[in-house]
Amino acid sequence: MPALTAMRKQSWLLFILALAAIGSTAGFLTYYRSHQKLGVPGVKVVAQPVLDPDGYLVGTNSVALPERVLDFGSRIEPVSKLVWEWLPRDTVYGQRVYQATNGSEVAVTVVLMGTDRTSIHKPQYCLTASGWRITSQELTAIPIQEPHPYSLPVMKVAISRTIPTTGGGSVKRNGFFVYWFVADQQLTATHKERMWWMSRDLLLRGVLQRWAYVSCLVNFAPGQEEAAYARLSEFIAALAPQFQLTPGAPAALAENQRSEPLAKP
Repeated sequence: MPALTAMRKQSWLLFILALAAIGSTAGFLTYYRSHQKLGVPGVKVVAQPVLDPDGYLVGTNSVALPERVLDFGSRIEPVSKLVWEWLPRDTVYGQRVYQATNGSEVAVTVVLMGTDRTSIHKPQYCLTASGWRITSQELTAIPIQEPHPYSLPVMKVAISRTIPTTGGGSVKRNGFFVYWFVADQQLTATHKERMWWMSRDLLLRGVLQRWAYVSCLVNFAPGQEEAAYARLSEFIAALAPQFQLTPGAPAALAENQRSEPLAKP
């Protein structure tokens, strides 16, 4: 009996400690939610309606992607119903399909989070869900010249898929999916680093940064990889300064700074 009584006391003590821990955690989260400030976007936002394919109003603001980039004209791409129903209501979008004079296309998508951080998730999930197979990925950089020379960190994902054709046949298409994340004075190409910086800023500064996820997709026939990526890099170098408010560190300054190991995807 003494042993049973001791066990009961120990169980009650653990129960009380657990309740105290839950209460403390809830209080901590409530405090930070009530005291946190929403950061400034690292991309331009304009009062322009965003529609779904059926013409339904998804939002009244959009990311200000330019109409023209180099010799590419563009059309606004509606936000799919699946996307806007799944993501938080305060998410801001920017979607355009750019077409060059030779017929090649680049699909550009920007997803800007609001107060709900679940607006952005790991990009690889959407790629595989849409039928693409990831063949390789690497962390690299694209030289940007404006507003000053700097290196834009990007994740370069090589993809492929087989597309059915009329008559029961199929054709193989390869592609590159290039993405990065940008917030106020912050740039990264890795999901882990973005999550770490977001948590750090929230805890140390009480600021919930409004991260934007930028992606560019191009597809081409097998064997055109080198030319396709060179063209895509040129396109991104011209695109980024037109809507992105956060540049990287000037090239001369970056060369003098001690570089840190690159994070894995």
